[in-house]
Amino acid sequence: MTTTHGPTNLLAGLLEPIAPQLAAVERLFERELSGDLPCVGALVKHVSRFRGKMLRPTLLLLAGRACGELTDAHVTLATVVEMVHMATLVHDDVLDEAELRRKGATINHLRGNEAAVLLGDYLISHSYHLCSSLDSQLASRLIAATTNRVCEGELLQIENRNNVALDEKTYLEIITRKTASLCGTCCRLGAAFAGADETLIDRLELYGLSLGTAFQIQDDILDLVGDASTVGKTLGLDVEKGKMTLPLIHFMRTAPREHRLLLRSLLTEGQADRVEKIRNLILPSESIDYAREKARMLVKRARDALTVLADSEAKRVLTLMAEFVITRAM
Repeated sequence: MTTTHGPTNLLAGLLEPIAPQLAAVERLFERELSGDLPCVGALVKHVSRFRGKMLRPTLLLLAGRACGELTDAHVTLATVVEMVHMATLVHDDVLDEAELRRKGATINHLRGNEAAVLLGDYLISHSYHLCSSLDSQLASRLIAATTNRVCEGELLQIENRNNVALDEKTYLEIITRKTASLCGTCCRLGAAFAGADETLIDRLELYGLSLGTAFQIQDDILDLVGDASTVGKTLGLDVEKGKMTLPLIHFMRTAPREHRLLLRSLLTEGQADRVEKIRNLILPSESIDYAREKARMLVKRARDALTVLADSEAKRVLTLMAEFVITRAM
């Protein structure tokens, strides 16, 4: 698997065309969330380190640049989607009881669930406050619909906790809603606010949905077989929280009966070191490769969605970003 440093540095170099806008997003993010209460400021400062590569603002800005010119509205919207994403991360860490994210302590681990839930709510409310500064209501309505879909995905996942018979179709519905929908919305907003026609807008949204789904499949693979020191967050949480991910679903469908029974017992009986035992059971099978191939197919669909775009540096970077999703180690 490609190391984190190579592709990350490569992508950073390719983002020069939108570097001024990304810098503006960071400044606006900090300015919007600067309040007069030190306790709130400390939490916001800590959660800001979760921003990482700012994938979602990058998608929005690149989609806009690929379809036309970037405007101040693009910077505002890129900041909005980053706030929404940060809120989902904070809330996810509460749901997962995670202690580590981007090699640092989570908010819930540092300050407890109450502070983490309220901080997530604070970020969401600020995102809508900022979104309402635009004259058009298109973005506000689309962001609201998307956050609803994210919550629906999380609720569907909770409904299926410890469901060892979860099928692939339902799994894909969960991750499309909870992860891919925001990526699709980023691309749709970027294209729409650049004046693209409906065909281009739909194709950019398809790109974002495909990329986001592949991203989550890769994330689920890493949660099972990744290295915590490289990935930078608590691993094995899917197993601990009873979440069936694609490698496990495939294994339960295709493995010999005795292996399926063993996996079922490991998933349901809470044995000591069960994450390591499940990893050792899954690795010799074809289930990890199956999940990776599914992610590769989605990346191809994402790249194919870009064929309607005129050649540009933004289009080239979007194509490379799709490839990065399945080679990343974090």
